Amino acid sequence: MHSTFSDGKLTIPALVDLYGQAGFGAIAITDHLCESQTVLGRAANYFNRTLTPANIELYFEILKSEAERAWNRYRMVVIPGFELTKNTVSNHRSAHIVALGVSEWIDPSQDPLAIAKDIRSKGGLAIAAHPVWTQKWEKQTFHLWGRREELSPYIDAWEVASGPVLFDLVLRSGLPMIASSDLHRPEQMTSWKTLLDCESTPEGVMDAIRKQKLEFTFYQGKDSNDTHVSNAVLLGRKRFAHLDAAGDLAIAQAST
Repeated sequence: MHSTFSDGKLTIPALVDLYGQAGFGAIAITDHLCESQTVLGRAANYFNRTLTPANIELYFEILKSEAERAWNRYRMVVIPGFELTKNTVSNHRSAHIVALGVSEWIDPSQDPLAIAKDIRSKGGLAIAAHPVWTQKWEKQTFHLWGRREELSPYIDAWEVASGPVLFDLVLRSGLPMIASSDLHRPEQMTSWKTLLDCESTPEGVMDAIRKQKLEFTFYQGKDSNDTHVSNAVLLGRKRFAHLDAAGDLAIAQAST
């Protein structure tokens, strides 16, 4: 999810309270860290829609203090990180990589392969964010998917859903997966979520993602106006267990 440190509508404390009061066990706050070599990257820096060398230490300090508050008040784990953002006019040259569990600067101008290696060298997880068509009117980021054979040894998980949209291409790919809200505003809580089988610690969450001890479920938030929700509600009554050998989707009914 994204806070006011980049293009989100809520502060970090407000995000913690939003999810803590809703009973979530773990969240990840990963604001955009945009490169500044392209026109779109320079625009993000000009309009203060990105983390920068000037504010990233404050960002990490607030994440640390809010992680302590989240645990003390809600018993909720907060994973720090950021979304390395490379936007160009061409969708096929654009890429977003989430550095999960990283609390130090990474140069966003690097090639995606170097970024993924850098994330891992710092003990984090490299997540390919919305690598295929999101079915929304927004900047698309196809570069990682186009290089998936080359990058897959260095990417820990590929987003199988972003918000209420499930990515069939990723679901059937056999690649390690994760679902996220990509939340920028409160109504986007309505989305696919990742259910983790792990201890309630940052290390436990990271390890469960790495080992793919997880399932996906659809969370119906309150007061949602998202136009894609109507297409996802039916799927939200079921939980994906696995893909069978024929590549067909096997679905296990989830309790409600």
